[in-house]
Amino acid sequence: MPTQGEYMGMMLTIDDLDGENRDFFRYCAEGDFRLQRGKASGLLRYPPTTACPWTGERESEWVQVDGRGTVHSYAEVHHPIQPAFRDKVPYLILLVDLDTQKGEPSEHEALRVAGNLVTADGEFAPPEVIRQVGIGTRVRMVFTEVTEGFALPHWTIDEDAEQPEAPWRYPQE
Repeated sequence: MPTQGEYMGMMLTIDDLDGENRDFFRYCAEGDFRLQRGKASGLLRYPPTTACPWTGERESEWVQVDGRGTVHSYAEVHHPIQPAFRDKVPYLILLVDLDTQKGEPSEHEALRVAGNLVTADGEFAPPEVIRQVGIGTRVRMVFTEVTEGFALPHWTIDEDAEQPEAPWRYPQE
């Protein structure tokens, strides 16, 4: 039976056949950020997949990963396509370089995980927080429950990390 839950008025579904995503979101629901590590390559990967993107191997194990990193890029949304997000604009979608496995398997690669910018309690970040975040901001992962056994990973400013004096942001009007 598929895992389903409502999130902001939208029905989200993980099909039974999608074992990798089912496992990933179940770990998130436990507040445990885990990624697959290829048994032959030893490399972590995201998003969850059936095979290692570097070797094609299908053998992997789930390992716990620290959900901390640096904003690599972001998109500031002002015109949401999904009606459920209309009252949330503006909001940020972050692409975060995890601290784990940075620069592997090559110097230009990193584990990058996308998610929305939220407050520490999981609410969409207000405009005054959005203006503080840019490329280089240090963030940590938080989870928002969709339903039992299914949570989404999001990002919040890491209050314990040293922050850049002026993270790079697109020029504002």
